[in-house]
Amino acid sequence: MKITKEEILHVAQLARLRLSDAEMDELNMEGVIGFANQLSELNLDEVEPTNHVSDVYNVLRADEVKPSFDRDDILKNAPSKERGCVLVPKVVD
Repeated sequence: MKITKEEILHVAQLARLRLSDAEMDELNMEGVIGFANQLSELNLDEVEPTNHVSDVYNVLRADEVKPSFDRDDILKNAPSKERGCVLVPKVVD
């Protein structure tokens, strides 16, 4: 399957890549597509689907409900406050 220069430019634009003429000439898109076609011919009936190459599991801690800080204690150190919130200068017009 022959890939045109316009198709390469279109895909490069979608990927937000700037390719020089020399880089486009060096691309072997037919080889990439041929390799992908070879992969589609593999018999994967006995292969169990995976979502990661290695046996990595979620290592995050479990969510636990814990008491929070008291709002009034937190606001004691605020230079200015209003309606239970820290009052800061406006930085956006």
